[in-house]
Amino acid sequence: MLDSTLRFVRDGYLFGTRGFRAAGSDRFRTRLLGRPVLVLRGADAARFFYEGGRFARDGAMPRSVLTLLQDEGSVQSLEGEAHRRRKELFLGLLSGPSGGALVQRFRDDFLRAAASAGTGEVVLLDLAHDVLTEAVCAWAGLPDAVSDDLRRSGVLAGMVDAAGTVGPENWAARVRRSRAERLLAAAVRAQRERRSAPGDSALAVVSAYVEPSAAGSTAPLPAEVAAVELLNLLRPVVAVGRYVVFSALALHRHPGWREAIAAGDDSAAHWFAQEVRRFYPFFPVIGGRATRDLDWSGERVRKGDWVLLDLYGTTHDPAIWEQPDRFLPQRFDGLVVEPNTLIPQGGGDYQADHRCPGEPVTVELVEAAIRMLTRELEYDVPEQDLRVSLRTFPARPRSGFLVSGMRAKQPAAA
Repeated sequence: MLDSTLRFVRDGYLFGTRGFRAAGSDRFRTRLLGRPVLVLRGADAARFFYEGGRFARDGAMPRSVLTLLQDEGSVQSLEGEAHRRRKELFLGLLSGPSGGALVQRFRDDFLRAAASAGTGEVVLLDLAHDVLTEAVCAWAGLPDAVSDDLRRSGVLAGMVDAAGTVGPENWAARVRRSRAERLLAAAVRAQRERRSAPGDSALAVVSAYVEPSAAGSTAPLPAEVAAVELLNLLRPVVAVGRYVVFSALALHRHPGWREAIAAGDDSAAHWFAQEVRRFYPFFPVIGGRATRDLDWSGERVRKGDWVLLDLYGTTHDPAIWEQPDRFLPQRFDGLVVEPNTLIPQGGGDYQADHRCPGEPVTVELVEAAIRMLTRELEYDVPEQDLRVSLRTFPARPRSGFLVSGMRAKQPAAA
């Protein structure tokens, strides 16, 4: 079996799609990085992959990716009851009033940053990253010195940007991440001593969180693990900056939708946000190792086998989505989304499986950005390179989406 690593680099997000087409199937076997792997797509494949504890994340992704996006001991690396318990911590912080407070903070900070941008050109991706970093650090209750360091270093956005790279860029991001972990671990220790952060903040909740130890007693997370989990709250929020920019790009290319949302159609704003998440590339695949011998539709998977689920291929699967390569927000009008079809942030159940617990607040953040960009702000889009390369992980418009003259939208004349 030939190794397909170079083809993966060449094809990028379309690696799976082209492999499925060549195989005439929604599955194919190949080698990546010298290791045999089964690649799958589709709703049934997502259900098989995410539900029932069939696949573990340990050893399923390259170290260069794992270190920046998950790390050892984090909730993503846990399975079974340990994963379920730790997941409750995230669900509590990212839903309900706490999640709503994060969205409101982002909205306030974004409008303030837009007002400060002046008449010059601004790279919207950089602005979104800066605002989301400021908002999530304040929401998390981090000490000012730690928040300032994370903002100045750009470490949270850098971890996302470098996740698909190898070599010096990836190494530098890992060094910056290590520093961020040390700062957050020190903040956890200080919080446990002084309890200075608000009791409902992420810093306070994560610092106070306890779970059963191997001896049967309960104990707080080691400060180093608590720091990793804080990063797993902070970094994904900053990653939403890409959806903000893709939303701006889609509004620029589909002015009819901009007008409908600007006129106050909240349903259109929701459909638009969901279609941005479906249509535009985020992360291409997710990997798992079989926890036991399995059979999926006649495909034998042995314990320990490496399986990749094609996230991008599933959100563009013609068996699920009509005209999948067209941007059509109206497809969500009245659509009840099955958990394993729209999976840019994972499939299955939020609590029991490895679906991202921050997905609902991600949708709210994207909707908030769409409403601001259409109803509250005006700006010009100068000539630039807006192409989105499907060979770059994670993808972005090449220019980062330049805007100029950002200003508050003037009310229509009576």
